[in-house]
Amino acid sequence: MTYCLAINTENGLVFCSDSRTNAGVDQVSTYSKMYRFGVEGERQFMVLSAGNLATTQAVVSRLKKDVKEEAEVSLLTVESMSDAAEYLGEVNRAQQEKHSDNNGSKGFEASFIIGGQVRGDKPRVMMVYPAGNHITTSKDTRYLQIGESKYGKPILDRILTAKTDLHTAALCALVSMDSTMRSNLTVGPPIELIIYEKDSFSIQHNRFDEDDEYLRELKKAWDARLVEAFVKLPPIVWQPQSLDESNEV
Repeated sequence: MTYCLAINTENGLVFCSDSRTNAGVDQVSTYSKMYRFGVEGERQFMVLSAGNLATTQAVVSRLKKDVKEEAEVSLLTVESMSDAAEYLGEVNRAQQEKHSDNNGSKGFEASFIIGGQVRGDKPRVMMVYPAGNHITTSKDTRYLQIGESKYGKPILDRILTAKTDLHTAALCALVSMDSTMRSNLTVGPPIELIIYEKDSFSIQHNRFDEDDEYLRELKKAWDARLVEAFVKLPPIVWQPQSLDESNEV
């Protein structure tokens, strides 16, 4: 399983991904699911992947090949984030069709998040579906997720706004990842985190291994604050009920 997340605020973008790949209880491997493409001062793209590992690797290999061979269309030639998402969708669909059987098997499906900025365009993030189409964030939904998304969603809904600063958004992403790892053992470290400040065309990258001291401290602090908040919740006030109002028979 996988969990990847991208956050879009007025200040810039945050990307977070785990690195665990699970094909059964006895086949747990580690692969990065975060890839970077770009030219300093001109454009930056971050690509997050989820789904069939062979397909995601084939898609990323094609992206890298098109850049290396200076193809007419690549992440170094697209003129906008929308064009980048369209291009990624076409490559993804082509790789899935290449390996699918005659019955249209969906075992090779992959999903991606691509985000970043092209000079002259604003920073954006898009989710690219297996069919090749894509969506983006909105003023009410500041994040996109792929993979095991449900466990890490509540903290994002409660904290993130358009004006959230990048440091807070990065913390929110890590707490979201921690909640997911706690509830689903197929999601796990190393955890990769990228911050992209609007119009900077450069990134800050960090990687947290399983024994990382900061991750342990973050988990302990979050667990303690949750317990503290829970015990301070207002008590339930039970309404008196007469015997006639009872549902008992």
